[in-house]
Amino acid sequence: MSGQFGFMKSIGASDEAVATLNDQPMLFTVLVVVLVGIIAQCLLIWYIHFATLKPEQRKKKEKKPAGRK
Repeated sequence: MSGQFGFMKSIGASDEAVATLNDQPMLFTVLVVVLVGIIAQCLLIWYIHFATLKPEQRKKKEKKPAGRK
């Protein structure tokens, strides 16, 4: 099965899935947008968590001995 989304077959998509994507390419666009949105939310949550840590909750950097470089 060829078409715009024929490459999906090589990564494990069934013939029916490839046919659906070729028929309705908006589904692939929505999938990509949703994944990007979820990743952006995770990064925002991590940043808020990191930015609001109290000083005593942060890991302190260990000082290297003076003799070593």
